[in-house]
Amino acid sequence: MTKVRDASFALVANGFADGPAQAMRDYLVEEGAHRVVAVNHPLSAEEGSEHTLSEWADGQLVRSERKRRPSRPPMSYPIDLFTPFLLPKVDCWFGYNPLNVAHGIAARRLGRASRVVYWGVDFVDTRFGRGPLTSVYELSERFACRRADARFELSEAMRDARNRRHGGERRPPLAPVRIVPMGAWIVHVPVSDPDAYRKRRIVYMGHLLPKQGLLQLLDAVRMVRDQGLPVELDLIGRGPQEGELRERAGRLGIEDAVRFHGFVDDHRELEKMVASGSIGAAPYATGSESSYTIYADPGKLKIYLAAGLPIITTDAAPVAAELGEAGAAAIVDFNPEAIARAIERLLTDEAEWTRRRSAALSLARKYDWELILSGALRWLGFE
Repeated sequence: MTKVRDASFALVANGFADGPAQAMRDYLVEEGAHRVVAVNHPLSAEEGSEHTLSEWADGQLVRSERKRRPSRPPMSYPIDLFTPFLLPKVDCWFGYNPLNVAHGIAARRLGRASRVVYWGVDFVDTRFGRGPLTSVYELSERFACRRADARFELSEAMRDARNRRHGGERRPPLAPVRIVPMGAWIVHVPVSDPDAYRKRRIVYMGHLLPKQGLLQLLDAVRMVRDQGLPVELDLIGRGPQEGELRERAGRLGIEDAVRFHGFVDDHRELEKMVASGSIGAAPYATGSESSYTIYADPGKLKIYLAAGLPIITTDAAPVAAELGEAGAAAIVDFNPEAIARAIERLLTDEAEWTRRRSAALSLARKYDWELILSGALRWLGFE
């Protein structure tokens, strides 16, 4: 075993939202790793054209750089390989998509990385639709799955799907894999008030996308308010559906009850906003619209748990069954009527709300980032 404080790590990812790359970065810095280099590239056009590099030595920030490059995702993704191409020599390189992994494999061949880990954070049946871009992506992912030294997957469903796509008799075999689910910083996340159901406040955090079921959530809010329950909705995040959601809220006459907070880059502030609510909403689309979620392990659900918010969600995500069995979530059908019934029941039945809050806090302990990440690093040979 190599001690974390004697080792160096690179974490190369696309996107700036909180997730596994940011969690591992924070954990390694807190543990005083000898060197931590974190590189973040833009994931989508709405994230702009800025690439960031931050480096810590023995827990202290020693370098912070920002560079702008042409940005037209996905066509501009190859630029990521050279922004920058050479990083400091590390013992372990974490890549969070196939291109990041290919970058790490190049570093390994140059003697600048001892091990490369492909940390899969999503799985989509057709990444860029049917066409050559998706074919190129799948070839690059097959290379990453076979040439990396190890793989991390967020869920068993994600692992199995990637194994089916890239497995088989061809050589080399797929890299060894470990399930490393999304977590939450239990020590940092504030906890909801024991009587927070009285606030009548629903919280949603995440991207504003059709698959998230937010139009159905708005319709449900209108239905509940029509029953005389003055619920409010906080939408924390941004995305291409924001304009449509604002239009729907106005058409439903609930624009005063729906607050659009945009992207909150301070995660501690984001967690406070979540903990100030009564219910955590995640009404994911099911059926043909759920091809992404059926493999995912959504981070918002873990933050809702840590904040002690009873959850309303569909059965789209693999973890939904566990949330329902634990009593932390009300599992509903994907339609406004079912969502509205669950909201009304939770906010008018103190005993049920309190029971689900307690179940959420209990289950959250299983998904503490410190527990998850220390176990993942031990599996790789670090302590």
